Amino acid sequence: MALSDLTLYDPFEGMRFGPEQCFLCGTPTNPHADVVPVFAPWLMERYQLAERPIQLLDQSITTYQNLTIPCCARCRTQHVEPLEAQVAEAAAAGLSALRALDEKTLFLWLGKMFYGVLVTELLTELNPLIKPRYPLAENAQMFRRFQAYFQTLQALRVPIEFDDFVPASVFILEADAAQPALPFEYDDDLTTTVFSIKLDNVVITSCLVDNGIIRQAMRGIYQQAQRPLHPAQIAEFKARLYYAAYLFNVVPDYFARPVRPEDDHVVYDTLIDDVTGPIFNPWENSGYGQALLEMWKPWHIPLSEIMQDPTQPLSFLYDAQGNPQAVEAVAAMLAQRPEDKSRLN
Repeated sequence: MALSDLTLYDPFEGMRFGPEQCFLCGTPTNPHADVVPVFAPWLMERYQLAERPIQLLDQSITTYQNLTIPCCARCRTQHVEPLEAQVAEAAAAGLSALRALDEKTLFLWLGKMFYGVLVTELLTELNPLIKPRYPLAENAQMFRRFQAYFQTLQALRVPIEFDDFVPASVFILEADAAQPALPFEYDDDLTTTVFSIKLDNVVITSCLVDNGIIRQAMRGIYQQAQRPLHPAQIAEFKARLYYAAYLFNVVPDYFARPVRPEDDHVVYDTLIDDVTGPIFNPWENSGYGQALLEMWKPWHIPLSEIMQDPTQPLSFLYDAQGNPQAVEAVAAMLAQRPEDKSRLN
């Protein structure tokens, strides 16, 4: 393999996020021809997303098909399209096939979409007439987090071995097919690098820059969630993830080992530099309650009910005794509520 194939690219050096260079390698591109959709053609076709409106971070509205990122022909044909084809095949086969994909593949697939949304916001910052929602220039830690994330996303183009670590926490949940729900959903939080997508009865959610620490912290809950879940239970799991990512207090550093002429891949080591402070800020039920309130909006559950017991916020994953709650029991409890049916349209 040519040494140039192992050369890493960092668009954060000089903030090179415009349409004139490939998002993966920096090669000059034709803004009108060299692009890939943020959400792949197979996704848009399968879930009729092309014309569906999507609200961007500056509150403007576009459509899924108009959300693109610059990509040279080489990266598109040799890296992006093969990745999408691999995930599309697994998605067509269903839950077990998606679970059989290695975590690195899922991380890169989610990461490519996350980066597309991120670039939209970064380009917004270049428009002096729009006040950005997440001004990077004012948040050094956020800038470092995005830069660290892109270092690991380079594994989509460059053969990279992560030495004794995984860059992200990836969770795969099964939605109970008997419960009414949209076949496709997507949400993210750029500030915490969390991305979630629903494909029929499969929900894949991830914190993309945590070295798998959140998955370790949630391993017990995740193990008990390996069963068909009600949409409200999935929303609760996501609230735990989003809040944990909000509390995550460090940014991993990544170091590429020097490449020798005979090498055919790059090896990354990682280090969490600030070992003096806590990895997580303290958990506060009041903050977690706000996360639940946001995730449970379709069921109109007020904060007063969520926090009726301040020491034990409302849960649908677990019953009062702390045992995993059956889907049927959750469905019965929620059947009495005026659920917002617009989420199913």
